[in-house]
Amino acid sequence: MKTFILGGIRSGKSRLAENLAQQSRKNLIYVATATASDHEMKARIEKHQAYRNKEWVVVEEAHHIGKILNEFSSDKNCLLVDCLTLWMTNLLMTEDENFLQQQRQTLLKAVSEFKGKLFMVGNETSMGIIPNGELTRRFCDEAGILHQEVAALSDKVVLTVAGLPLILKGKHLHGMA
Repeated sequence: MKTFILGGIRSGKSRLAENLAQQSRKNLIYVATATASDHEMKARIEKHQAYRNKEWVVVEEAHHIGKILNEFSSDKNCLLVDCLTLWMTNLLMTEDENFLQQQRQTLLKAVSEFKGKLFMVGNETSMGIIPNGELTRRFCDEAGILHQEVAALSDKVVLTVAGLPLILKGKHLHGMA
């Protein structure tokens, strides 16, 4: 079972993914893609860490999340990737187009072959005006394409707004009507 949860900043998407993963009764693996590049981001990461209970195995990986999915692919595991758009940012900042495309393909293949429960979180960034700046527009384009590809591979897709899940694909969420 693969679930993709999208939403804006502070929409409740990470908390929803964590709660659903904990209901799985499987080994919990949290793949954190964020890097603490400034004080504010460090504070965000610490807030997420404080919220998670100690039953999670945390893997911090900024670039090679497809490899991590392959490593933990098992019916015994529930893996949560938070978040795909921070991961995309990390790849864009390498300025290596081949690396970005290689990692994207590795991720998509790993998602399609993953055994166990998989929750993936992403920031929905493309519901407003077209942003200024070439890199920002490229980020929105790349994230939008990635989200479409991940959604196509997912059994369930959820958009979270104001802490409320709106199911876009799939019948219902386990533990929720």
